[in-house]
Amino acid sequence: MSTQEITPNNDPVFERVALVGAGLIGSSLAWVSRKKGLARHVAVTSRSEATRKRVAELGFADSLHAEAKDAVTDADLVIVCTPVGACGAAAEAIAPYLKPGAIVSDVGSVKMAVVRDMGPHIPEGVHFVPGHPIAGTEHSGPDAGFAELFEGRWCILTPLPGGDPAATAKLRLFWERAGSMIEEMDAEHHDKVLAITSHLPHLIAYTIVSTAVDLEESTKNEVIKFSASGFRDFTRIAASDPVMWRDIFLNNREAVLEMLQRFSEDLSYLQRAIRWGEGDKLQELFTRTRTIRRGIIEAKQA
Repeated sequence: MSTQEITPNNDPVFERVALVGAGLIGSSLAWVSRKKGLARHVAVTSRSEATRKRVAELGFADSLHAEAKDAVTDADLVIVCTPVGACGAAAEAIAPYLKPGAIVSDVGSVKMAVVRDMGPHIPEGVHFVPGHPIAGTEHSGPDAGFAELFEGRWCILTPLPGGDPAATAKLRLFWERAGSMIEEMDAEHHDKVLAITSHLPHLIAYTIVSTAVDLEESTKNEVIKFSASGFRDFTRIAASDPVMWRDIFLNNREAVLEMLQRFSEDLSYLQRAIRWGEGDKLQELFTRTRTIRRGIIEAKQA
């Protein structure tokens, strides 16, 4: 049993919550659900025997299931916590076992693809409310989870047109009780916003670290030895789950490519300013970007 404190302090939002997947987000949801009493019963499912064994050792699940259908049966809330590319298959697998009135959600960083892949499998009478907690670390797996992951972080909900407002409100309450601040927007807008705030920075980080890897051996060793905070931050981001980020880029390609094109144009502007010694342009750019950083700090997102 883990030493993480489990102290329910309010009436549960749901009787039974089923988590499909037990990585960083899934395990953190289990921890916070138990610590804050968000559900009377937390059911966790994973296809990996090794993952199930570790979840049992950590003790954050009330019940543990090899088959997703057993976890979601009678669940009031089902959250698919798999990489985006696996969400459709997960929805198809659990669809026959969802009870009428249940809420189905997800935690994916891309929403248009999730709506496309999961939506057709959600049965009539079951409420589908996609979601995305903007919280995480570079770590993955059941050991990475902790109850405070969502504290003071945004969770974006993207309810479908014509969806049940009461279901959205109840899911909103669940995330608020988990510590999140809530924003609602449509899926297409979400994907454009996340393309610049999350997806493009990860793509740049992966590229910079890859460039360092391809340097001559002696230079590469010195890059690692003398890494300043900037490069350390890039390596932290680039250490994120490769499967998850592969799926994100493949499933949000249009928005990412649009932002990548804008970034390329801005990079060319910066390149010219450096080449021609235009210090005023460099200073103007750096001044504007520092203002953005201060805004992020003031919003308590740093």
